[in-house]
Amino acid sequence: MWFNFDERARRLGILDTKLAQAAAIFLALSVVKLVPEIMNLSIWWFTGLATLCAIRPISTFYGHEN
Repeated sequence: MWFNFDERARRLGILDTKLAQAAAIFLALSVVKLVPEIMNLSIWWFTGLATLCAIRPISTFYGHEN
């Protein structure tokens, strides 16, 4: 199953990747508009979640290949 996802992801170009990122941003904005109480959370929650989500891509980007 993961091999199939990997093969499909390799077919995506830079435009496809950026459009997917934009779609995720607009989805997040839609959720915030529907539930505005989310923005009352402390900035540290967002910072912590951003750091947590960034660990894997950063380690993959700067890591060495075996």
